[in-house]
Parts: sequence; structure tokens; C-alpha cells
Amino acid sequence: MIRILLAEDQALVRGAIATLLDFEDDFEVVAAAGDGAEAVKLAMTLQPDVALIDIEMPKVSGLEVVEQLRTRVPTCKCIVVTTFARPGYMQRAVKAGACGYLLKDAQVEELAAAIRRIVAGERVMSPALMVAAMESANPLTEREIQVLRLAATGQTTRELARALSLSEGTVRNYLSEVFSKLNASSRQEAIKIAEAQGWI
Repeated sequence: MIRILLAEDQALVRGAIATLLDFEDDFEVVAAAGDGAEAVKLAMTLQPDVALIDIEMPKVSGLEVVEQLRTRVPTCKCIVVTTFARPGYMQRAVKAGACGYLLKDAQVEELAAAIRRIVAGERVMSPALMVAAMESANPLTEREIQVLRLAATGQTTRELARALSLSEGTVRNYLSEVFSKLNASSRQEAIKIAEAQGWI
């Protein structure tokens, strides 16, 4: 029996997935969490075989849940199930430790087959996103991503410099490099491009 934890903030979607998976003879949905913090807590307590995790959840994001479970519940295989068809999100999910990345428009048979394959030791990624990921590799460095992610919160250059323990000139240099790589003319445009790709 494959024991499954669901982490999905929309109650209707959470209930529908749980019901559909329970029809499978070799699956048991042992818990369903409505936010990321609850998902981590339940996983640590119940030690499921698989966790199906949405990306955007309250308290703790899905990507953070994947990262935490990799160290706290290493036997649990994490599968991101999301509406976000963004190559950058998939790349970040894999880097965080996800064994699968599937879109919510997949058929339940596809999801069930993916769960079984992942439990058997495979990785399963959305084929369409795999192609898109190869075509649109993230050109930004980790530091540039960090600067842009903080800039997206609305902080000024001075505030960014203070938060990152850098000089204002260095922050401006990082932003200038980001603009160049993304072919953006402003901070807002760079943020919009990076968010659309799932890079920040």
C-alpha cells in the first residue's frame, strides 16, 4: 500500500484529488493539509511514502515544503502538482528535491501512474515543461536571483544593500546585469519577466 499525503490549499481540489486517489486499490490517502506548515508537520508525524504538493500555499510555500521534507522526512517522495506551467518552477522544484512535477490538468490515470513510477525510484516530469525548460534556461546567477527576488518586494536600492550587506553600487551592478540578461529596461519589467518564467 502506498501511503499518500496531500498538500493543497483549495479545499474542493484537495477533496477531489483525495477521492479519486482512494479509488486506486494500492493507494491510501493518510492525510490532507491546507497549508505548507501543516503539510510538514503531518509528514513528520505520519511518514507517508509520497507527498503531493501544490506550489502556492499559505504559511510555507510548496517549494519550501519540498526542501524541508528532503531533510526531515527523507523517505517521503515529493511530487509537485500545480497549475503553473512554468519551466523555472519545475527547475526550482527539482533543485529543492522533488521527484515529480505534474500539472493539475493531467488525467487521474497519469497521476496514479506517476506516483507508482516515483515510488519505484523514477523521476516523472511534465513532458511539455521538460522541452520548455531546455529551451529557456535561467540565465541569472543565484546572487542575481536573490537581488531580484528582494527587489520584487518593493525595497529601494539602499534597503536592498542593507538587507544583503552589500554596497549600493554593487546592488546597482547586479540589477544592471539582470536587466541586460533579461533584455529589460526597468526593475519592474525584469521582475515581470522572471516571475513569468518562474525564476523568482
